[in-house]
Amino acid sequence: MSEAVEGTELDRALALDIVRVTEATAVAAAQWLGRGDEASADAAAAAAMHREVARLPFEGVVVVGEGEEGDCPVFYLGEKIGAGSPSGAALDLAVDPIEGSTLCAKALPNAMSVLVVAERGSLLKVPPIYMEKVAVGPGYPEGIVRVAATPTENLNALAKAKGVRVQDLTVCVLDRPRHGYLIEEIRTAGAALRLIGDGDIAGVIHVTNPSQTGIDMYLGIGGAAEGVLAAAALACIGGQMEGRLVALNKEHRAWAKLAGITDLTKTYGLEDMVAGDLSFAATGITDGSMMAGVHHSPATITTESVVMRASTHTRRWIRTDHADPRKFD
Repeated sequence: MSEAVEGTELDRALALDIVRVTEATAVAAAQWLGRGDEASADAAAAAAMHREVARLPFEGVVVVGEGEEGDCPVFYLGEKIGAGSPSGAALDLAVDPIEGSTLCAKALPNAMSVLVVAERGSLLKVPPIYMEKVAVGPGYPEGIVRVAATPTENLNALAKAKGVRVQDLTVCVLDRPRHGYLIEEIRTAGAALRLIGDGDIAGVIHVTNPSQTGIDMYLGIGGAAEGVLAAAALACIGGQMEGRLVALNKEHRAWAKLAGITDLTKTYGLEDMVAGDLSFAATGITDGSMMAGVHHSPATITTESVVMRASTHTRRWIRTDHADPRKFD
């Protein structure tokens, strides 16, 4: 991880500005909370985030976004956005206006808005395909889990490192048909399962504090973009993660080729996905284990957020009462 330098473009971007972006995004998404309309929630959140990022004093380049240019109206890969800076320095942006669109549409826990701002060239550029992931929290020997290992091998290695039985471990997995084999092997090995319907960024973050979340390991296939965003969070908090890109069809392979990825068998470690300093910001949309969601009262809108820095491992938890909702218009 590179040294942080006070007064850099990244430092200015790391202030409360990026939290204000995720706050505005979460408030926009929350207007569609529980309405069963994922598309409208996504569109509202993306528009709000795009509007707020465009006001920030830097030159940002989207490296993890909503899709390829022409496939989405905003936050396409390579889009340049921001109000500019005197030095002309550019920063990498990784965005997920709604992490857990289904969670928002159904008013289920752990939907949140996420923005990562990083030193230029420090984030892995991934196409809009999938990634197989394995993650654990901090404090274990390096390489304790590997994406190339079987679930049973990873469980045995983690149990040995923790000094517990496999039966004492809990694994978080996205509840998807493609994970039928994975679920069966985890249960056969004796570990408990925490199945989640959506939101694998939160799922990965949960492994960093198993005493609070009850989750020791994250396993399975989810979005590649979410993999990089989760890696950014682990770079700030601590932990280990490996990922391997997964192309499920011809279209995915074409996207990978466009992104310059020729080896879909390559394993990416945490430092491959996040090579420099960064700031990670998230605001809750629905109530969750990390943060409360957006709450309205007659006088205020209340949000809860976290902003983290990789180089210093600083984490700030922010509860904000917004007395003037018009600022989100």
